Amino acid sequence: MALITRFTRLFTADLHALLDRLEEPDVVLKQAIREMEEELAGREQRIRRLDIERDHLIRQLTDIDRSLLSIREQLDVCFGASDEQLARPLLRRRLELDRLANRLNARRDVNTQAAAAETACRDDNQRALDALRQHAELVLETVAVTPQAYSPVTVEVPVTDEDVEVALLREKQQRSAS
Repeated sequence: MALITRFTRLFTADLHALLDRLEEPDVVLKQAIREMEEELAGREQRIRRLDIERDHLIRQLTDIDRSLLSIREQLDVCFGASDEQLARPLLRRRLELDRLANRLNARRDVNTQAAAAETACRDDNQRALDALRQHAELVLETVAVTPQAYSPVTVEVPVTDEDVEVALLREKQQRSAS
């Protein structure tokens, strides 16, 4: 079993080495940059959604606070008139709103933590993208400055028989003069 695993690893390594030779580094870098930019855009969108949800939760909590204040005032009137019958539905509503406010506060806390984590991850990804862009600029400048390293010279310059004869005569003159 270990022998099969070793052969599999060897074959995979050879295959990866072949693919590495076939890939052009500038194209791979540009694709990596595009993928990282897409990831950053997606993260930005998630952060915006979390911000919108947090704002919605805050508005709901503000509405609940106003309702609770109104209920407290109504309860003061009911207890001032010693009318427990009217106070019971108000107390039920106050308890419902308190529980809803607790759930919304918990959701807001989770939302705030998720937004902080997304923001930290986005910042890390942005730094990595900036570093990759700088690396890509260096690689692309190297490729642009030395294109001969990647493509062999295949320009053909025709040599005529007369050129060969003239070169032969020059060589003979130089050798006889020496």
